[in-house]
Amino acid sequence: MRILHCSDVHITEDYLALPLHRLGWRRWLALVELSLGGRAKRYARAPQVLSTIVREAEAHHVDHLILSGDLTAYALEGEFAGARKALGPLAEDPRRCTVVPGNHDVFTPGSIRSDRFGAHFGQLLHSDLPEYRREGVWPVVRLVGDEVAVVGLHSTRVAPLPAFPYGVIGEAQLDGLAALLKDPRLDGRAVLVTVHHAPRNRKGVADRWNHGLRDADALLRLLPGPRFAVLHGHIHERYHHPATADRPHLFGAGSSTEAGHEGYWLIEVARGQVVGGQQHTPAL
Repeated sequence: MRILHCSDVHITEDYLALPLHRLGWRRWLALVELSLGGRAKRYARAPQVLSTIVREAEAHHVDHLILSGDLTAYALEGEFAGARKALGPLAEDPRRCTVVPGNHDVFTPGSIRSDRFGAHFGQLLHSDLPEYRREGVWPVVRLVGDEVAVVGLHSTRVAPLPAFPYGVIGEAQLDGLAALLKDPRLDGRAVLVTVHHAPRNRKGVADRWNHGLRDADALLRLLPGPRFAVLHGHIHERYHHPATADRPHLFGAGSSTEAGHEGYWLIEVARGQVVGGQQHTPAL
C-alpha cells in the first residue's frame, strides 16, 4: 500500500485587504511575519501547490493521503475554506484522507470556540474504532485496506503567546492509543500515527522546549519497531529516521507548499510493515 504524507500547507488570506479590527492582536503580530518576514510571498501559491499534490496522489495510485496539520496561515475562515477547496473531493472522503490540526489552525481562542477546523473537516474525523476516543473525537482511527491503520492525535493547544507553540498530546489520548494498540483488529497492520508536533527533529533530538512535543517520549515508547511510524509536521524540515527495535519510523513532511521547498513523502507499506519512503517534488 502507498500513503502520501504532506504537511504545513499554510493557505493564506490577503491580510492587508482585511479589516484590522477583525484580526485580533495575535494576527496583528503575525502581520510582521507575513510582510517583513516574507511569509505571505512564500505561500502565495499554496492552494495551487496543494491541488497539484492531490492530483499527483491519483497518479501515484495512493491509497490514503495524510496532512499533518497547519492547513492555514492563522486560522481565518477563508483559509480553511481555501484548504478544503484545494483538497478537492478528498476532503469529503475519510476512507482516502486524514487531517489533524496544527498550531496555526487553532491560532486564536475564537477559532477554537467556533471550531473552524471541525466545521470544514469534521467529515474526516469519524473514527472506525470510536470506542478508543478519549478527548473529543481523538484518537481518530482509520482502517485503510487490510494492511494499514492511520491514527490521528491532537497535539495543538492555544499558546499563551505566539512564541510558545509547543505541543501536548496528553494522558487521555495516550491511554486511548495504548488501548487501541492491543485491539486484535490491528493485528497484521502497520500503524501510522499522525500528530502535528515533531517527536524528534532532523538531528534525531527533541525540539526546543517552547516549540516541541512535550510528551514525545511517552508516545515513542508505545510504538517500537518497523510496524509503526509517526508522521508529523510543524518544524518545516523533511526527513526520515528509520525505525529501530525500540522506536518507530519518523517522517517529517516539511512544509509541502513553501516556495522552493515544495514536496511530500510517498510511504510504502507491505506485509504489515513500513518498508520505506520516497521524497517527491510536485511538478509545478
